Amino acid sequence: MLAVTGLLLSFTAVAGAADTPDAWVTMKTKVSLMTTDGLSTSDLNVDTVKGIVTLHGKVATDAEKTMAETVARGIDGAKDVKNLLQVVPASRRAIVERADDVVKKSVENAFAANRRLKKSGISVASVNKGVVLLNGTTPSWAAHLEAVEVARAVSGVRRVSTEVTVKPTT
Repeated sequence: MLAVTGLLLSFTAVAGAADTPDAWVTMKTKVSLMTTDGLSTSDLNVDTVKGIVTLHGKVATDAEKTMAETVARGIDGAKDVKNLLQVVPASRRAIVERADDVVKKSVENAFAANRRLKKSGISVASVNKGVVLLNGTTPSWAAHLEAVEVARAVSGVRRVSTEVTVKPTT
């Protein structure tokens, strides 16, 4: 989470004093939510209109609903947050156990198969007990978000953490 916070702060310096575009707020919010420990985001959606972030979808507990709102309120450029999340206890789903080296190779293969991620500058630094750590430097928040989404979709991944730096090209 600290890495994401640092990334978001570095973006703030690039964005300048002008209002942050809604698409940037949405992407920053999604990345932060997806990389927050203890928050299941598989059924969580984010929309931003005129700086107002709307969270909708389903979470398993009231604590997750509160956590999601807290994370969204901490995003630079978010003027307000509408929390429309529904609390629906998650059905018991089996967690797929896979060896970390197999998970790492699977995520790397998924990145290599994705034309946008293949040359994004984002790579898998490590996998520890199903937690994937991404690193690298990319010019695009969209690539950063896609890398997190692709990694999370791999069987055996429990969570994605990120130390990716976003440096937009000028």
